[in-house]
Formats: sequence, C-alpha cells, structure tokens
Amino acid sequence: MEFSPALQSATLIKRYKRFLADVMTADGETLTLHCPNTGAMTGCATPGDTVWYSTSASPTRKYPNTWELTQTQNGEIICVNTLRANMLVKEMLEANPPAELAGYSSVQAEVKYGEERSRIDFMLQACNKVNCYIEVKSVTLFDNTMGFFPDAVSLRGQKHLRELMNVVQQGERAVLLFAVLHSAINSVSPARHIDAKYAQLLSEAQQRGVEIIAWKAELSATGMTLTTPLPVHL
Repeated sequence: MEFSPALQSATLIKRYKRFLADVMTADGETLTLHCPNTGAMTGCATPGDTVWYSTSASPTRKYPNTWELTQTQNGEIICVNTLRANMLVKEMLEANPPAELAGYSSVQAEVKYGEERSRIDFMLQACNKVNCYIEVKSVTLFDNTMGFFPDAVSLRGQKHLRELMNVVQQGERAVLLFAVLHSAINSVSPARHIDAKYAQLLSEAQQRGVEIIAWKAELSATGMTLTTPLPVHL
C-alpha cells in the first residue's frame, strides 16, 4: 500500500475527544486532524512525537487531514489508523496470501454472520474447501518488544472470539489475524493486565480450533505492507 498523495509531517501537540488531534507544522501552523482510532493509543500519542497525516480532497469533510502514522521520539513507527489494518490484510490476501491462507478463489469483506449479529472482516471461499472466516485486529500496544491486544477492555473483541468459536463448531474454519502495526513489536500476546476476559476467551478459542496468527507490517511514510509472521504467546 502506497500513500498517494504523499503524507505530510507535523509535531503532535495533543490528542483529545478521542477523534481529534492538534499538531504544529514545520512553518508554525496549528492544524486539527481527524484521529481514526477509538482505542487508548497508549504509547502512540505522546506530545512531541512526529505525526504523519494524509489529506482528503473531499469538500464535505470538516477535518480534511487524517492522522496515519506516529514516529515516536525513540524512532519507532506506528500506524494509528486502525482502518489500514483491514486494507493491508485485503491486499495480502488478494496479491500474495501466506501459505496458511492460500488456495481460495474468493475474498469477501464485511460478511454478516454469527449468532450475535456480527460482520466478519473477510470470508475466503473455494469450491473444494470449507469457508474460512478471518477476524482482523490491529496491534499497536507495545512493551519491551512485545505487542499486546487489546489496549482497553474490548467487549466487541470478546464477542468476536465467541463468534469464531461457533464457526469452528459448525465445521468451518476460523482465523484471528493480528495485524502488527508497530515497528518495535516482535511477538504478540493477549493483554491480560487490561482485559483478563479477552485473554481467557483467546486461550479457549485456540483450544477449540480457532487459528491465531500474527503478521507484522513494514511501515514508512511512503507506504506499508504486511511482510513478516510473528509468534503469538498465549
């Protein structure tokens, strides 16, 4: 995935009201950006960090600039736009799927399914295979080379794990794919210290046949792509 037009940089002043952030450009102008991330963004929004933002040409947008990446003062690069995770996974599935997800002829997004009225991020289909349901989660919470999910208590994430377990029980394939969007993360683990129920359900899901994988993105201000499988420690 390439950023077109090119991203622009500024210095973060503060993030507030969840969806807004103020930044200062190199020439001293203060801009308000849209922040497309509902999470806690722990470690991703420290005042003084470099923010890379995209600009929309839409005349109807109140805030035309969108926060895409953070470059921390330690040099780490983080994609804070959670919408990009699904875009990256879609690109990978269609252009160069990993061996464990290869061999499918159809990739559908946002398919309704489940007993709790959910939408699966992707459903893979092939005439000689059972359907494969893929739920994508963006990982940016970082501590000492380890990535954690979630970064806040996630009732939605808990629901998705229950739905994936039901998929397996019905004889189909279910995959939870952690898209790692932080340059310093080298492995992934559930954040028991934040959401113990999610961690419990994740272990239960694996025991019941839900496949849990992680792929790390190569990140830069010019583009990004999922390139590297990472271990998941439960």
